[in-house]
Amino acid sequence: MKLLSKLLTVLMLVALASCGRGPSSGPAVMAGQGRGPQFGDTAPHPWVGGHPYDHLVHGIDISRYQGDIDWGRVRGSGVSFAFIKATEGGDHADPNFRRYWYEAAQARIPRGAYHYFYFCRSGAEQAAWFIANVPRERGAMPPVVDLEWTPSKTCPRRPPSDEVLREARIFKDILHRHYGQRPIIYTTVDFYRDNNLASWSEEFWLRSVAGHPRLVYPGQRYTFWQYTGTGVVPGIRGNVDLNVFAGSPAQWRKWLNLRLQ
Repeated sequence: MKLLSKLLTVLMLVALASCGRGPSSGPAVMAGQGRGPQFGDTAPHPWVGGHPYDHLVHGIDISRYQGDIDWGRVRGSGVSFAFIKATEGGDHADPNFRRYWYEAAQARIPRGAYHYFYFCRSGAEQAAWFIANVPRERGAMPPVVDLEWTPSKTCPRRPPSDEVLREARIFKDILHRHYGQRPIIYTTVDFYRDNNLASWSEEFWLRSVAGHPRLVYPGQRYTFWQYTGTGVVPGIRGNVDLNVFAGSPAQWRKWLNLRLQ
């Protein structure tokens, strides 16, 4: 009986060790625990109200800080889409945008370009700058306007909400006419609340790294959810932003087919 008791104890400890994953146990396995993509996170979060790992369609958003990317490994890891930074304000272009744009296409990863909106330039100026740098290309996902309060020393102003919404609306309307697709709105919790973005009937990509969007943005519909900035993806050195599509793989294919025409 003592031998049997010791054996059961050992088996229980092994089982507990294999299940224990937390901030102190290294990168966490993500995205469905074997049912979907397998990524890591250098600072995993104890999620409440819903878990991003339950989603099967995951993607990345990147800028020049990701450096050289092995897109074959990225695609093989289960990445289903990539949003690539193209422009910022009215005079800055990401130096890696063109290369990433081409390489992602070669790896057959659906990709879209995003613009970091500044509040010291008009919406029309910024739209012209984005159009000058991002090709109008069949098969690209909709463009994205990144709306958040900028920490830039060159543009510290926080204009009133009516000005923010007016200039952002001008920007996205110009892009809609040029690219033939309504831009997606990326935003953060504070910016969303400060500017009453709930009043916009647009397609949203929501940042929420400490709680499920249904809790952080009550009642807001969204297509994409950015759930961490400390993700680990094979083929990319260092941390990278990870996102999910808010739907099943079948819904993802339908969404793509409607937009990659």
